[in-house]
Amino acid sequence: MDENEIHQWMIECFGPVQGEMAWQQFAQLPEQVRSQMAAQNGGRLPDPGEVRAMMQAFTAGGLNTPGEMKQSAEQGPINVKLARTIALGRVQGAESQGTITAADGQRVAQAMSQANLWLDAVCDFDPAPGQAQALTRATWVEGTLDSWARFAAPVARSMNNALVQVLGDRLGDLPEGGVAGMFAGPVPIPMPDGLKDPKTLIGLLGSTSFAIQLGQAAGQMAGEVHGSFDQGIALLPNPAGGLITQNIKEYATSLEFDEEEVMDFLALQEAAHARLYAAVPWLMPRFEALTGKYARGVDIDLEAMQDQIEQATSLDPESMAGAINLGKVGMQDTPEQEEAMRGVETLLALVDGWVDCLVWRAGMAHIPHLEQLREMLRRQRAVGGPAEQTFQTLIGLNFRPKRLREAAQVWEDITSASGAAAREAMWAHPDLLPALPGDGDQDAATPPRTDTEGGSPSGISPSTGPEAKGRTGGGRKDGIDWDAELAKLLDSGDDSTDGTGEGPHTDHGPDTDEDSDGDGNGHQGPAKGEGPGSR
Repeated sequence: MDENEIHQWMIECFGPVQGEMAWQQFAQLPEQVRSQMAAQNGGRLPDPGEVRAMMQAFTAGGLNTPGEMKQSAEQGPINVKLARTIALGRVQGAESQGTITAADGQRVAQAMSQANLWLDAVCDFDPAPGQAQALTRATWVEGTLDSWARFAAPVARSMNNALVQVLGDRLGDLPEGGVAGMFAGPVPIPMPDGLKDPKTLIGLLGSTSFAIQLGQAAGQMAGEVHGSFDQGIALLPNPAGGLITQNIKEYATSLEFDEEEVMDFLALQEAAHARLYAAVPWLMPRFEALTGKYARGVDIDLEAMQDQIEQATSLDPESMAGAINLGKVGMQDTPEQEEAMRGVETLLALVDGWVDCLVWRAGMAHIPHLEQLREMLRRQRAVGGPAEQTFQTLIGLNFRPKRLREAAQVWEDITSASGAAAREAMWAHPDLLPALPGDGDQDAATPPRTDTEGGSPSGISPSTGPEAKGRTGGGRKDGIDWDAELAKLLDSGDDSTDGTGEGPHTDHGPDTDEDSDGDGNGHQGPAKGEGPGSR
């Protein structure tokens, strides 16, 4: 490779003006240095198209100057600024009908205040401090994206490290530190010392690619969630939470239920979650520790990543999406990871089951279709929406409790046997939490549910449900084990989710083809006036 070839390569990479500037920088180097750089990587130069795509990716990610690139590299493995911009861009079109009016704000405040009054009668925990917010999809994105990025950071870091290994031979030798290969030396801008190493630039490509997918998923999820605790964890800085009024209106319309009734139900859910997280300071750190343990154990299949890169049409973030998709390049979970994920699922089930127990007790005298709304929410939590499945594939975290029904029954049994104070006392320490059936020896106060105990499909005995008198019979007269069937569905669904947002629920979720009520009709969800509580 002679210097004329290097000159032409720079023109093709950076254009006639900046390419000539790069050549002038190169030509001013001592001859010995020029010869050494030309001989690196076997004299092979990176593909000019790939170099252009990488530099354009940084600009698209809002990194317009070397200083901004360096700052992004130092801040972490995800370009959070870009992820937020993309997510907000996705919800912007829908925000014209999602602005918060004074009436919306007043309705949310009234619903949350009323929910806390109802909860005061059944819960020993105080209301969360602060005032719950009336949210738009955009304010939900703004408030929660930092939390999602924190959960995703360990996986993104593993992805970036793997990307450096796989792309190293395509962009020049990558020794530790210093200027390496033909890629770093002739960059036509005065790069800071921290960016002269191609490893840093490849890491920036990875963080940009990851941010694009994270932003797209967050923007899509903003149209699916109803409040800040929909995933069972605390995501907003505001401990009192908030409700997305636009989504609640659309949800009520889809169910053909009264909007105020749906708002009251979801406010109860939000307020109960807020009380729990405000009263149990170890709860959110526990989730973060478990998910961090899982994510730090993520191992990347380098051959699979190489295959995905070869399928990419260009070395840019959009084309590189498959190469940083954990569902396509992640190795099989280790026993330690499986243990951590079981811990996450169990803790989520206990949180959501506790909330479900309180919502039932607080709302049964006030919300006419409480049973149907609870059942719909349980199914949605079990299967997850398209964006939630995309998150799961992207960051390897499953925030869908598979054993919510069992957990709700456990908390109901504890409440019936020992009262609310004893139930809340169990949140004093993780070791005091009740075990779920099958997880170990059961405490006498938390016996597993059996068919002879009159357990309804919703997990509450017929004698306690407001519509029990309208049932033709108690218990599981149809012989269906709801928890087992949902577990089978989820286990099969996890294998088929590919990160595109098209999960198994689109074909055979419990709300579509499964004849969950045993009547042979294959309902797609309860219509107004019917549901598991009225069967």
